[in-house]
Amino acid sequence: MPEAAVIPIRRTSVHEEVAERLRQMIFERTLAPGAWIDEVALSQALSVSRTPMREALKVLAQEGLVRAVPRRGSYVTDLSEDDAEDLFPVMALLEGRCAYEAVKRATLAELRELRKLHQVLERTAAAGDLAGYFAANHVFHTRVQQLAGNPWLQRVTDDLRKFLRLLRGRQLHQPGRLDASINEHRVLLDAIENGDAARAERVMRDHLLAQLSALRALRAAERVGTTSKARAAVAARALPAARATREKVR
Repeated sequence: MPEAAVIPIRRTSVHEEVAERLRQMIFERTLAPGAWIDEVALSQALSVSRTPMREALKVLAQEGLVRAVPRRGSYVTDLSEDDAEDLFPVMALLEGRCAYEAVKRATLAELRELRKLHQVLERTAAAGDLAGYFAANHVFHTRVQQLAGNPWLQRVTDDLRKFLRLLRGRQLHQPGRLDASINEHRVLLDAIENGDAARAERVMRDHLLAQLSALRALRAAERVGTTSKARAAVAARALPAARATREKVR
C-alpha cells in the first residue's frame, strides 16, 4: 500500500470521550433514571458540537444505557422491577463463577490486594457512608472478576454490571442492609483466602440474591408509604366536606 494512502488511527475519538463522560453521569445519577437528555445543554456543558453528542448517544443506546424515542430524543434507561428480577439471578450466577475462578487463580499478592480493598469496605460501612460503600463495593467486585482471569466471563459480566450500576446501590437504603452486606463480604473474603472455591461461589451468589431481596423489601415499603400518603390526602380533602355537612345538620 502506498505510504500516502495510510491514514493514522486516533486512539480515541471525540464521541467516545463524550460517551464515557455520559456513562459516568448516568452511573453517578447526574443524569437520573428516566430523565430526558438535553443534547443542546450537554453539548454546551462539555464544549462539543451536536454531532459527537449524537454519536455518543447512539453508542449508549446500543449498550442499553439510554433509550432513543423517535421525534422525542433520548432518555436515561430506568430499570423496572421486572428488569431487576431478571438481572440479579443472572449476575448471581456470573459473579459466583468469578469468585470460583478467582480462588483458583489468584496469587498471594493478589489476595493481599483484595484484603486491602475489603478494608475500604469496612471503613465506609463503619462510617455509614452509603455512597462510599457503593463505590468501594464496585471496585471490589470488579477486582474479583479480573482475578478470575477468564476473558469470556469478564466480557459478559462487564456488560451486565453496567445495569446493576443504574440502580446505584438502592438496596443499601433498606434498614439493616449495610450491616448484612459487609458481613457477607467478610464471609466471602474468608472463603477466598482459605482457597474454598465452591464456598466462595456459593457465598457470592447468595450475596447478589440478598441484594435483590433487600430491593424487593425496599420497594414494598415504598409502595405502602405511597398508598398511606394517598389515603391521607383523600381523607384531608374529605374533611372540609364532612365538617360542612355537620354544620348544615346543626
